[in-house]
Amino acid sequence: MVAFEESIADRVLSGERISREDARALYRLPLNELGALADHRRNLLRQDAFGGRGNEIVTYIVDRNINYTNVCNVYCKFCAFYRTERDADHYVLSHEQLDEKLDELTAIGGIQILLQGGHHPKLGIEFYLGMLSHVREKYPHINIHGFSPPEFNHFAEVFGMPLREVILKFKEAGLGSIPGGGGEILVDSVRNRIAPLKCNSDQWLKVMEIAHELGLSSSSTMMFGHVETVDDRIAHLQRLRDQQDASGGFSAFICWTFQPEHTKLRAEPVGSAEYLRMQALSRIFLDNIPNIQSSWVTQGPRIGQVALKYGANDFGSVMMEENVVSSAGTSFRLAKADIEQLIVSAGYEPRRRNNWYKLVD
Repeated sequence: MVAFEESIADRVLSGERISREDARALYRLPLNELGALADHRRNLLRQDAFGGRGNEIVTYIVDRNINYTNVCNVYCKFCAFYRTERDADHYVLSHEQLDEKLDELTAIGGIQILLQGGHHPKLGIEFYLGMLSHVREKYPHINIHGFSPPEFNHFAEVFGMPLREVILKFKEAGLGSIPGGGGEILVDSVRNRIAPLKCNSDQWLKVMEIAHELGLSSSSTMMFGHVETVDDRIAHLQRLRDQQDASGGFSAFICWTFQPEHTKLRAEPVGSAEYLRMQALSRIFLDNIPNIQSSWVTQGPRIGQVALKYGANDFGSVMMEENVVSSAGTSFRLAKADIEQLIVSAGYEPRRRNNWYKLVD
């Protein structure tokens, strides 16, 4: 390392906050050196968790993705999942279909659903509140981790209601937390190229600000490896860190690479090394977000395991059901036993958690 990079590494090792300029320099490090710094930062941030055993434990959750509709009118170029109402295979799930999925989840000890859908232009607020109330009343043990910021901006427009009122009504009906979907890259010049009809960066962050003020925690995400630059990725991380400084409700960060198959967006896919590099850099830069989740769903189980040495402390979900990423050509599945074996063979103790990163086993 040159002297400048050595001084940055010293600050990383001591737990100090790094700047965007620092992040650019760290990005240029050999992958193994950057990974070692991220692993050290992970241990600094996790050492006091779980009664002082945070460095030894890797968590995961048993949940299920449920996409309540595939009808969407924003036509993102990177998405192969959406359909229009004219397509023969479009759908909106009934309560009976939800129950079937939730019964299967309950049977394997599941405690959460990731509930997201397309931007359906015709569903009213009664549909959503009814769905939330139904799940809360029939499955009180299931946390509803649902509706991304783009969906909430869509709801406010379709319902003709203030954003805060929409989020509050959803919380009162049973919403427990909000996923960080639809973040992609929080740089509007990028968003305008890949998803021009989706909410902009400020609107995405505003949902999170309001949710955190209302006591709803959320995850945060980044989908990279398409038309953005490395500076755009770092700007994205800066916006997340600034929002966390202000509202403090992000429980975790997850990044993944663009999956190109069956999508309209033409971009050369980046490999697993680039994924590990960005996850490591994210762990170092996002010093105020406590958990980093490994993205084995897009990278595969083995790279997901390697990611535990590149800053991740969580292995995500058993992913009992996943429709969006798999529509773009990537499909990995792991059962609880598989996840636990991967964690153990990486040298950690597997423990189940809930959405708020509290141990449940």
